[in-house]
Amino acid sequence: MFEIKKICCIGAGYVGGPTCSVIAQMCPKIQVTVVDVNEARINAWNSDTLPIYEPGLKEVVESCRGRNLFFSTSIDDAIREADLVFISVLSNPEFLAEGTAIKDLKNPDRVLIGGDDSPEGQKAVRALCAVYEHWVPKEKILTTNTWSSELSKLAANAFLAQRISSINSISALCEATGADVEEVARAIGTDQRIGNKFLKASVGFGGSCFQKDVLNLVYLCEALNLPEVARYWQQVIDMNDYQRRRFASRIIDSLFNTVTDKKIAILGFAFKKDTGDTRESSSIYISKYLMDEGAKLHIYDPKVPKEQIILDLSHPGVSEDNQVSRLVTISQDPYEACDGAHALVICTEWDMFKELDYERIHKKMLKPAFIFDGRRVLDDLHNELQVIGFQIETIGKKVSAKRIPFASSCEIPKFSLQDPPVKKPRV
Repeated sequence: MFEIKKICCIGAGYVGGPTCSVIAQMCPKIQVTVVDVNEARINAWNSDTLPIYEPGLKEVVESCRGRNLFFSTSIDDAIREADLVFISVLSNPEFLAEGTAIKDLKNPDRVLIGGDDSPEGQKAVRALCAVYEHWVPKEKILTTNTWSSELSKLAANAFLAQRISSINSISALCEATGADVEEVARAIGTDQRIGNKFLKASVGFGGSCFQKDVLNLVYLCEALNLPEVARYWQQVIDMNDYQRRRFASRIIDSLFNTVTDKKIAILGFAFKKDTGDTRESSSIYISKYLMDEGAKLHIYDPKVPKEQIILDLSHPGVSEDNQVSRLVTISQDPYEACDGAHALVICTEWDMFKELDYERIHKKMLKPAFIFDGRRVLDDLHNELQVIGFQIETIGKKVSAKRIPFASSCEIPKFSLQDPPVKKPRV
């Protein structure tokens, strides 16, 4: 059987970097070269400050970089010398979850490899299987044809996104009835046919994969004349958009129907905890909706650089003119962000937000002081926070006995980062 001794991976991003770093660590006799046209990104991979944050990644890279793991901009040379080139040879979709990518790579639920039925295709499939067999049990390595492999990737993310949109739809019903979506999720999650994974109601899913893959599925269905199927999966995206707009409307309504010139602290900008990735983050959407209403945002995230936050909010579809420079301040810590704020909004479920000194925060905030928990991270602190004096609004639960069921009185238009920017007429 053909033996792979040199691997080239094109793309040093959130997938290529971690995946090939783990391959290099688990296969010390294979030389792995990750190439990218972005010289700054490659320089970062070769430095002490990696371009992405992922728990455990730095240790993996440092254990084999310069030995059998290399990062380079010499794309042509790396391709020419490689026995296998990731991206261009086989369908080998990743099923990584950011924040647990290294764990997922070292102990995967499955590895999926798709290839043509031709002799060359099957030879390539067997060769790649041999690479993964260095640390993955053979029974966890699945081989399919190329179409099955690619559709499996889209379907897996579509099913996960669907579960989040499903529980988020129930969260709206819970707020209107007095039920608690966490109790509902726990009750239905004990049914073994359903299971308890991905039943956490929130301000909406983000990241690079869920929306992209669901929309790819919608596009395929439309192209293949399956309009009913396309509409079914489009509703997953529509519900996610609705949840974000609903949450932003709730903030505005609770703050007496206006946030103009009011300071609002945004805690968390990454799309989920344990990553610095902001792609399709719900924080971008919430920030946009609040900026459109004239709110002054003070944003804090422990892992997202200031430059990335400004870049995301300066996207032509998010803001215009000098909106960001006028309305957005990046804070160095959560206490600074909350100082003098009318409200704090938790958009990312960082563990540190459970440990903050909320009595200290309350003293420095304007009164009445509001907490909008978009990730249900403060559930265990509700009684304590109410005693301190906070007004608490959370997803899928009516916290205050005096609070009436929420029904938005302000209409926030739909918005997508995928849409071309729409310029507002100057007045």
